[in-house]
Amino acid sequence: MIRVAWVASIALAVAIPRAVAAGPEESPQAALEQELKAAETAFAKTMADRDHAAFTSFLADDAVFVGQSVLRGRGAVAAAWKPLFEGPQAPFSWAPDTALVLASGTLGLTSGPVYDPQGKRTGTFNSTWRREPDGKWKVVFDKGCPRQ
Repeated sequence: MIRVAWVASIALAVAIPRAVAAGPEESPQAALEQELKAAETAFAKTMADRDHAAFTSFLADDAVFVGQSVLRGRGAVAAAWKPLFEGPQAPFSWAPDTALVLASGTLGLTSGPVYDPQGKRTGTFNSTWRREPDGKWKVVFDKGCPRQ
């Protein structure tokens, strides 16, 4: 009986480090959150690349952006943001530090800092994304706020 317990404890001692070293399997929700964070990062890169057409491709047809005014629809958002893509230097940049997705996998939230051209943090963005039937993430709501 003691020998069986000793063998079992040795087997367990060997199995636990292997399981920890392998790490937990990534859940489908965690994978979607990584996918969403990558989408937000690519969206932000459109500003750095000065690529207005690419920026527009991330907008849902029914997108709503809240800033000094409320912009409704992809066309209105794209038109209002077009001047921000003129000139060689981006007027601001952003990067996600949070990406969350509902268990359904259909809606997600990204949030993170907004920086001026000198790299000083000036605010925080909050974006709601919808996963379209083709699997692409599109921004449906966006609202920034000044740094508190």
